[in-house]
Amino acid sequence: MSPLPDVPEVAHVFPITVRWSDMDAYAHVNNVQYLRLFEEARVYAFKRWFGADRDLIDEGMLVVSQSIDYRLPMGFAYAPARVAVWCSAVGAASFDLGYAVAGPDGDDTVYARGRVSLVAYDLVEQRPRRLGDVERAALQEVFAETPLLRSEAKALHTRGRSA
Repeated sequence: MSPLPDVPEVAHVFPITVRWSDMDAYAHVNNVQYLRLFEEARVYAFKRWFGADRDLIDEGMLVVSQSIDYRLPMGFAYAPARVAVWCSAVGAASFDLGYAVAGPDGDDTVYARGRVSLVAYDLVEQRPRRLGDVERAALQEVFAETPLLRSEAKALHTRGRSA
């Protein structure tokens, strides 16, 4: 169960260290570093979801798109930030992960939200491959809807006005 606000209960939360070098000139975590936080949480999640004896990264998994909402500036803390990750969509060869980045234990502020789309990829054939039954089942275990990101809400609003 996720202790973070507006994060699905199926989400897994991982402590990820924010390094001093991740800070920008304003003493906040630099925007690009959130992608690193997502990536590290994803590596831990894949091991938990798909098993320690299997590595989807080595088998082939490519990021095809990423979106982030920066909600509040996050400063440096000596304790690790907490990154929640869950599956928010599953296709034939691809899936989306939702993310929320919060402060260390005791700071339940969600500083950023994001979504990353990945595609299963056959490294030998150099092309996407279908997700297997085991992968689909593991992703369904951690499946939950993700709140719309700002860009998605704006696109829906814009389409609604033009219809």
